[in-house]
Amino acid sequence: MKIWVDADACPVVIKEILFKAAIRTQTPTILVANHSLSIPANPLIQFMQVPGGFDVADNKIMQQLAPEDLVITQDIPLAAEVVAAGALAINPRGELYTTSNIKARLQMRDFMESLRSSGVQTGGPATFNQADRQAFANQLDRILTQRKKGLLPPAAG
Repeated sequence: MKIWVDADACPVVIKEILFKAAIRTQTPTILVANHSLSIPANPLIQFMQVPGGFDVADNKIMQQLAPEDLVITQDIPLAAEVVAAGALAINPRGELYTTSNIKARLQMRDFMESLRSSGVQTGGPATFNQADRQAFANQLDRILTQRKKGLLPPAAG
């Protein structure tokens, strides 16, 4: 199992949680972004810089993804691709994307995008807070523990 991080928009505090978890569980973690990032000097943690452009990081993750992998992303279309490929995806707030919830998330995303494009002010996401950090850490720990024990099949959800 590897952890892939869509790192361009991933909050720093989530990256720090991921670094600690990668080292603690000995799980290879790869951050993919189109700008340079600072990562700990540890062979388990890698950074892959990609050129700027629409979905370049997403495409790189999908090219490398295996069914037993986990992807951290806020990008709903990427999460949908990950789930369709039989891998796991969670967002930085700890929400697990599954075959049973990803379609609704995509529809909501598209609906909100259509509202914004017609000039409706929809606001942004709620401020990232301590409860979000804790929810992410708990979900990550649950997934890593279940995978380590062989309890979570690759296409969970």
